[in-house]
Amino acid sequence: MRVEISTLFGLDVYTDKGIYVGRVNDVQLDLDEQKIIGLATNRLNPNLFDTTNHGVIIPFRWVLAIADIVLIRQVAKQFKKPEKEEEEI
Repeated sequence: MRVEISTLFGLDVYTDKGIYVGRVNDVQLDLDEQKIIGLATNRLNPNLFDTTNHGVIIPFRWVLAIADIVLIRQVAKQFKKPEKEEEEI
């Protein structure tokens, strides 16, 4: 998949299930390989992420399609912090 880097900035990121993830803020590059390795996202969905962080890097290998939005694989379970189990005990 070839894309101009400047076209990625500001695009909303959604999972293939239609869940909003965040907005592309920056791009992580591998200059030796001349490829994108990650998308830095901000304005994160608080249901998926600990919003005390300023953003996350989405690995580019998760990207399924890029057009008006960025579509990634459903990976929400990998990001969500587990609820505090200490409260249950």
